[in-house]
Amino acid sequence: MPRLVDLKAAPYNLDDTQIAWVEETLAGMTLDEQVGQLFTNLFFFGTDEFSGNPYTAEQILEKFHIGVARYHGGTSEKVQDLINRLQAASKIPLLVAANCDSGGNGAMSDGTYVASGAQTEASRSTEVARNAGYVSGREMDAIGANLNFDPCVDILFNWRNTIVNTRAYGTTAEDVIRYTIPFVEGQRESGVLTCVKHWPGDGTEERDQHLVLGVNELQPDEWEASFGEVYRAHIANGVEMIMAGHIALPYYQQKLDPSLADEDILPATLAPELIDGLLKTELGFNGAVITDASHMLGMTSAMRREDYVPAAIAAGCDCFLFFNNLEEDFGFMKAGVEKGIITKERLDDANRRILGLKAKLRLHEARENGTLLRKPEDLAVVGSEEHLAMRKDAADKGITLVKNTLDQLPLTPEKHRRIRLYHLTGESGMFGAVSDKLAQLYVTELGRRGYEVTINDGTTRVKGPTLKYREEVDAALIIAEVVGYGAQNNYRIVWKTAMSNECPWYVWEVPTFMVSHNYTTHLHDATMVKCYINAYHPNEDNVLATIDKMEGRSEFTGQPNDLVWTEKWQARL
Repeated sequence: MPRLVDLKAAPYNLDDTQIAWVEETLAGMTLDEQVGQLFTNLFFFGTDEFSGNPYTAEQILEKFHIGVARYHGGTSEKVQDLINRLQAASKIPLLVAANCDSGGNGAMSDGTYVASGAQTEASRSTEVARNAGYVSGREMDAIGANLNFDPCVDILFNWRNTIVNTRAYGTTAEDVIRYTIPFVEGQRESGVLTCVKHWPGDGTEERDQHLVLGVNELQPDEWEASFGEVYRAHIANGVEMIMAGHIALPYYQQKLDPSLADEDILPATLAPELIDGLLKTELGFNGAVITDASHMLGMTSAMRREDYVPAAIAAGCDCFLFFNNLEEDFGFMKAGVEKGIITKERLDDANRRILGLKAKLRLHEARENGTLLRKPEDLAVVGSEEHLAMRKDAADKGITLVKNTLDQLPLTPEKHRRIRLYHLTGESGMFGAVSDKLAQLYVTELGRRGYEVTINDGTTRVKGPTLKYREEVDAALIIAEVVGYGAQNNYRIVWKTAMSNECPWYVWEVPTFMVSHNYTTHLHDATMVKCYINAYHPNEDNVLATIDKMEGRSEFTGQPNDLVWTEKWQARL
C-alpha cells in the first residue's frame, strides 16, 4: 500500500492547530477545488500564452483553483505585484515557486546572481554555497515567492550532458551533498521551502529530457552509492519537496518490479515503483512530489496526455507542473478522479501534502494578520550591497584557470595591447536575443586598462594574410557565452559560419586566451587553445575578476573537475 503522509513528522512537523487548518480546509473543498490544488500554473506577463487561454490571473484562480503558481520573466517590482494579486485573489493561499539555483536572478530579471552549481564546486567553498542559497531566499521572500525549485542535486557523470553542466554541484555524491546542504540552509533563513531535482537523477547521459525520455542507466548498487546517497542526505535534512524528472531508471525499476518489460518502462513522473515505491516507501520521503514540466517530451512520449495527466498523480506525484490547455487538462485530471484512476485516498493524500506545506509556512495565519502580501520597501534587499559583496567573493573564489600550457599569462598592455575579441554565442529564443553586452563589457574594461580591443566579424570566412594578422594583433581573446537547453540534446560551440574566421586558426600566430562564461567543457571543440578559463557567468563581477586574474592582480583559486578535459588527451596539451 502507498504510504500516506504524516503531517506531524518531518518535513512538516505541524502542530495540532496547523493540522486542524489542513483538515478543515480539505473537508470544505469541492471536487473541483481538490483537482485544482494539484496543478501549478505558469503565469506570463501580458498574456497567459503557455495555457493558450485569454484568462486574467484572477480568472484562472476563480475557475481552476490552482494550488501552486510559477511565473516567467519580470522585474522584481512586476513580479511582486503579480504575486500580491495572486495571493489576494486565491481562496486558499498559494505556494509560489521560483527557479533560484544561483541566487535571486532566478526569481526576477534584476535579482542577484551569486554562483551556479559549477562555480560553487570550483570555489570549493561551502560559504559560497550557503551565500547563493541565502541570497536566493532573501530575494524570493522580498517578492513573495516561498518555494524554490532548487537546488539541482544531480551528479554530473557525463561531460556531454549540458542540461545540468552548470547546475550540478559536482561529479560525486560527496561534493553534491557538501554544497547543496549549505545552499538549503542559507535559503531556510528566509523561510523559503526547498524542492530538489531531478529525481531519480540526471547527469549520467548526454540527452535532454525536454526533448526525449531521459534514462539513468545506473545499476541499483551504483545508484544507491551515488544518487541514493544524495537523496537520503536531503531527506534527512528535511527537504519539503522533490521534483520528479521525466527520467527512467530501468535497471532499478525492473528490480523493484520484475514483471516490467522494456516497453513498460516509464519516466519517474509516471512510475509508481519509483515514486510510491523507492522514494516514498524505501527512502521514507514524507514530503510532496511534483512533476517536472509536463510539456517536455520525456513525458509526452510515454502516452496520450489524457492518460498521463491523471497517471502522474496516481503514480504518487502530488502536484502537476503546468497546464497545456487549462480546460482540457483540468478535465483530464477530474475525469481521472471520477473514473477511479486517482482514488479518493490518493487525491486526499496529495492535497494534504500540498496543504501541509502551506500550513508549515503558516500562510493562512499570514493572510489573517496582514503579512501575506509584500510591500515595495521589501525590495530593498534585491541587489543590495551585502548580496553584491557575496557575488564578488564567489567570483574571486570560483573563476578557474583550466590550462595555460604555453605560460602565456599574465595579460599586460605592454605585451598584448592590441586585442582581437571573438564573441561566441548560442541560440536566441527563450533565453532572450543574443546580446553584445558581454563583449562590450570586455571592450570597455580592457580599454580602461590600456588595451585597444577590436571585435571580430565572424560572419565571414576570410582570414587574410597571417603575417598581417600578426602585425595588427597582439593577442586573441575568445569569450564563449553559449547558453540554452530544450532545442538541442547537447550544446556545443557553433561558429557563425562554416570555417568562420573566428575558429581558432590563430593560436600559433598570437597568444590566444579563451574564457567561457557558461558551459565548462568547451575544450572539446577548442582543444587547440592553450590558455583556457572557466568564468561561469557573464555578470560584471565575474568579468572584472577574470581580467584581474588574467593580469596577475589576483590568483586563480578555482579548481576544475576532470570533466573539463572531455576525455580528450589533446585538450590537456
